[in-house]
Amino acid sequence: MSLPHAILTALLEKPSSGLELTRRFDRSIGYFWSATHQQIYRELGKLEAEGYIRTLPAEQPARGQKKSYEVLPAGRAELARWTAASQDPKPQRDVLLLRLRAAAVVGTAGLATDLRRHLDLHRRQLAEYEEIERRDFPPDRDTPQDRLRHLVLRAGIDLETFWTQWLTHALKEFDELPDTAGERPGGGAAE
Repeated sequence: MSLPHAILTALLEKPSSGLELTRRFDRSIGYFWSATHQQIYRELGKLEAEGYIRTLPAEQPARGQKKSYEVLPAGRAELARWTAASQDPKPQRDVLLLRLRAAAVVGTAGLATDLRRHLDLHRRQLAEYEEIERRDFPPDRDTPQDRLRHLVLRAGIDLETFWTQWLTHALKEFDELPDTAGERPGGGAAE
């Protein structure tokens, strides 16, 4: 149920068309909650049908003109309710970690190469987040809204820092592993 709330958040920040929302998802919200163009448009229709948003009146009616949307009081109330509600963390599901566990029983062939690829991807994402932080959050931007947005960005920075450190450690471990498929280092099968 989080995509509608992500859209409500974006529209409260700035009334937008579906295309503008898609672009904003690509540049900001999409870093932590992604959605396709089709998902966004489908959700806009649902939110409008539920009375949470409305289409802004066009200055001049024209065929093919993009619709812009704004949040109605009911949409703001729903977002406030959702924000205040308690939610448990989602269980961790990461295919890379599962593949490492599988490697303990079938061998590590090809996995180190993919770990290096993941490390490169996480380093690039970290650099992008750090550039956004330098650009968008100078020390004088200290409003409550800026501080909360910065907290979200810091979560991304901290997660990418974790992954780059963990992958660096994992690759060092791989360098020390024997090349025996199907056995754990030290002999025996994995638990």
